[in-house]
Amino acid sequence: MRKWTWIILLFVLGGTLAAFGQQTSSVMGPGINIQIGTPGEEPEGLSQAIRIVMLLTVLSLAPSFVIMTTSFTRILVVFGFLRRALGTQSAPPSQVLAGLSLFLTIFIMLPVWKQINEQAIVPYQAKEITAEQAWEAGFGPLREFMARQTGETEFALFVELSGEEAVEMDQAELNILVPAFVLSELKTSFKLGFLIYLPFLLIDLVSATVLMSLGMMMLPPMMISLPIKILFFVLADGWTVLVRGLLASFMR
Repeated sequence: MRKWTWIILLFVLGGTLAAFGQQTSSVMGPGINIQIGTPGEEPEGLSQAIRIVMLLTVLSLAPSFVIMTTSFTRILVVFGFLRRALGTQSAPPSQVLAGLSLFLTIFIMLPVWKQINEQAIVPYQAKEITAEQAWEAGFGPLREFMARQTGETEFALFVELSGEEAVEMDQAELNILVPAFVLSELKTSFKLGFLIYLPFLLIDLVSATVLMSLGMMMLPPMMISLPIKILFFVLADGWTVLVRGLLASFMR
């Protein structure tokens, strides 16, 4: 008896909910119908859809483009070398180093971005120049910045691989100048990393030699050299010296 009672209650509840749903839909009015690619669509609609897809693609690649055309790569790689040379494992954390690299990049690139804004963005918003002219005018200051930091060897390599005729670095196209710039940044950052490693390597060698001469074979040299390296770095005001050197390397 109880079983049939529950079945009847379920049928009554289902009918009530269905009636309530019909009343709600009639009160709220017609629903929203979204159609994509209708047969009667105009050619301009397809063009607009392609533009949206292209815009989304550009936005997804924008962070990588910004990183590869600014000073961010060199700064972050040098900070990575510093942490390895100190032997502090995850201190400072990667998030802190990335954040500091980002703000140093903003400090270095701010004059370039101001030129881009004055020469390209403001005239384009005022409808004084076209999109193509704005792109060329905006890429000019960035091309000048990258040309100052790009080595002749790296630039000649990509000119040769592209199969194009020899061009001046300040007139090179994007597909040649950007990879040459990134390769030069990696080369420069590794040079700076080598200079950072030298004093800390000497401290490690001295610590290991002293421990071996005292017969303390079982004591890891890192336990002795790590606090000495940290103390040496703090007393030498290492962060200020390193940041000053990084900023000076972009002023040439």
